[in-house]
Amino acid sequence: MFKLRMPYWACVAGIAMISCERRVNTAPAHFGYGRPATQQEIAAKAIAIRPDGKGLPAGSGTVQHGAVVYATKCAACHGVTGVEGPFNILVAPDTADAIPFDRAPQRVKAIGNYWPYATTVFDYVRRAMPFNAPGSLSDNEVYSVTAYLLYANKLIDSTAVMNAKTLPGIVMPARKYYVTDNRKGGDGPYE
Repeated sequence: MFKLRMPYWACVAGIAMISCERRVNTAPAHFGYGRPATQQEIAAKAIAIRPDGKGLPAGSGTVQHGAVVYATKCAACHGVTGVEGPFNILVAPDTADAIPFDRAPQRVKAIGNYWPYATTVFDYVRRAMPFNAPGSLSDNEVYSVTAYLLYANKLIDSTAVMNAKTLPGIVMPARKYYVTDNRKGGDGPYE
């Protein structure tokens, strides 16, 4: 059998080289390209909506208009009524009176029984939907789709109008299962 033996001096030299190597773990202050963002560019991207509604834009939407927007821009991925898929189910078969998820792992998680805040539904739809054109819906369309989804989940009635004042007032059934982050140093708690 053939054995490859490394000479003793090669091992010592390798260890010496590794121990003398200088590593620089800091990034350079400037890479030499790009420019600072303008305040207008930052404002266009700073569209976060907090659970308490801070950051909600002007505008409003109705369940009826939301049904039309949903049918044209959402139903292909989420189904005609929000329960068919093929992607995430949006309408829960149960909302307030169902047993918690930790005791029913087979339960379908949807907007009506899993999301803690109606404002975060607005925020997610505004940023990420529709899948093929995220961020393309107007604020009125987002309010309308949010109203339609809340109505489909039996959380509001068909005459409700969603806007920056009414949306934060919707109490989602799952809110009681979430814990408010009340650590010091942040902007919370939100309740």
